[in-house]
This record gives sequence, structure tokens and C-alpha cells, in this order.
Amino acid sequence: MPAALPGSTLAQNIANPSLGLSVIFDLLSGPKGSPLDKDASGNASTGALSNGIGFGSPPIIGLTAPASILAAGFTDNYSPGLGKPDGTDSANSTIMYIGGGRCNAPSPGPGSDGTAAPNPYTTGFGIGMAGNGGSRDAGAGPTFQGFRIKTVTATGAVANGVAVETGFLNRSGVSLVTGQSVFGSATAASGVVA
Repeated sequence: MPAALPGSTLAQNIANPSLGLSVIFDLLSGPKGSPLDKDASGNASTGALSNGIGFGSPPIIGLTAPASILAAGFTDNYSPGLGKPDGTDSANSTIMYIGGGRCNAPSPGPGSDGTAAPNPYTTGFGIGMAGNGGSRDAGAGPTFQGFRIKTVTATGAVANGVAVETGFLNRSGVSLVTGQSVFGSATAASGVVA
């Protein structure tokens, strides 16, 4: 089911909500019409994120980065669902999903052992955010994409909805001060799921 935002109306949640508190969700299920959105009734829920649902933005981390980010258990420029412990992003969805989240169909016929080889996603996966003015998805399909998040740090005062760093907006609902960090919401839609 696509992600619903607390504070958006039913009609807004069924369409493309942006009002209310920020929530995070799986980019493969949270945007309406995304690959794992299998709800045909028009309902909306959590976006099927089974681990970490409910933590969005805030949290406001700080003062002062990078020590405060490390103390909170994160690293600067960390992208949930993509980031590896060494600070680089994974080339595929094995960080996000056990086995990468999908498999090839097993080979049919005699001699087949019925196993299916993992075939991880290479684009369009990760954790997205909507709310406090940020839309759940990038608009009309058939390819529905969300907006991923990344740890970003303010170098000055940053109001809600304004860029904290190039390409990532403050969707915490409060203004930031110099040295505070937050999960910023990307201004560019995530890649097409593949």
C-alpha cells in the first residue's frame, strides 16, 4: 500500500500527499503505483517499511557535526537503505533487502532444482520521505518514484522546505541552526526501479 501521511486527509493520502508530519518509507512500496504497491482499493498505510517506520525528520541531530552525527549512530552523507558501514553507497539493493529483494524465476523442466538466483535491484530502491511539504511521489506513472533521504548538515539557518545542502531539503518541520544535521529529502526523484 502507498504511504499515508499523518495530517493529510484521506483524499490527499489516496492522491499524492505532502501535508502533515514527515514519514519515511520503502521507495519500492511507498509511492503510489510503485512496484510493491499491490493495493488496488485506494487505501494507504505505512509504505510497507518493516524496520524503522516512524522515524522520519526530525530527528534533528546536533550540535555540532560531524561529532554529533557519529554520536547519534550515523555518518555524514548517510543514505538509509543505500549506505554501507564504510560510508559508500551499495551498488545494489542487498543493503536494503535480504538477498537483494528479488530473484530470477527458477529454471523449469527436468533436472531443475527449483532454486532461483538472486537478482538485486540496481536503481530506484532505498528509503524515501514525504511530509512537511514534501510529496510522496514524483507524480503520474506508470513509473512512480519517491524522494530518497540523506544525512545533511546546516551551515547556517535553514527553514523548513529550504535546501540544507544542494539537492536536499529540510522537511523536519522546524528551522535548523548552524551545525545541526537532519535527514534531508532529495529534490530529484529516485531513479526508475530496475
